Amino acid sequence: QVQLVESGGGLVQPGGSLRVSCAVSGVIFSSDVMGWYRQAPGKQRELVASITVIGSTNYARSVKGRFTISRDLAKNTVNLQMNSLKSEDTAVYYCNLRRDWGNPYWGQGTQVTVSS
Repeated sequence: QVQLVESGGGLVQPGGSLRVSCAVSGVIFSSDVMGWYRQAPGKQRELVASITVIGSTNYARSVKGRFTISRDLAKNTVNLQMNSLKSEDTAVYYCNLRRDWGNPYWGQGTQVTVSS
């Protein structure tokens, strides 16, 4: 069983920075892909960024160049550094783990609000 616990959300002004983290517990496999998704009110959940065990990353076009996903295998954490935040980045951010079999795992979500 895998558990994902997010932390680090909050309120930030446009142009500011914020870092959200995900603590991962349970059995992790080398093929697991970790990711961050977000869901704004009235919108579908969307992929923000993902990272593999070997460090290959993938970003949504809307955040490329502003957000950085990283993975600390020793600490079992996945982080999302968000810079140059915009109001449209406001959403609940969810940590995700997916593997080649079974259902994906989700965290409970952390609210990120970008507002002046």
